[in-house]
Amino acid sequence: MNMFKKVKAKNTAEYLASLPDDQKELINFLHNLIQITVPNLKTHFANNMLGYGSFPYKNYKNEDISWPVIALANQKQYISIYVCALDGHVYLAEKYKKELGKVSVGRSCIRFKKLEDINIPILKKILIEAAKNPGLIYADSKKNIKNKTTTKILKICSRGHKFYKSSLHPTCPKCWPSKYKK
Repeated sequence: MNMFKKVKAKNTAEYLASLPDDQKELINFLHNLIQITVPNLKTHFANNMLGYGSFPYKNYKNEDISWPVIALANQKQYISIYVCALDGHVYLAEKYKKELGKVSVGRSCIRFKKLEDINIPILKKILIEAAKNPGLIYADSKKNIKNKTTTKILKICSRGHKFYKSSLHPTCPKCWPSKYKK
């Protein structure tokens, strides 16, 4: 299942041409801003949105895919900029959430309705940092150690067992062994 708004476009040019008139200027401005700010990230069409740069990623189906470092998408009610990059174990969008302006931030996603809502200098800062350290917090740490984007969250369950939490293993392996695949 694709969580992104379906579009009929098959490439960047078609995507930009297919935008609703009320969003064309804003998306084109952001598209140009991203290209100027991080010119080393090659523009491509990815998952029903504009992608900039890419890095290897293992998706929920456990498939090795190429994922955009930055992505720009026109949604029905807002614009989304996905910044798939970390500072240590924190997504850059979350790190700068309070400085970004009148936006909604969810992990790697920055959502806003109009250009005046977002702090452009901070957005540029995020884009530059993202180009230097792309990645997502992976559930499969062994596969992605070379990408230096592995995150293990040490947790202690109600019975005092220590374990590393991930999206694949959110519960204590000693208390819930049936949840873990060997």
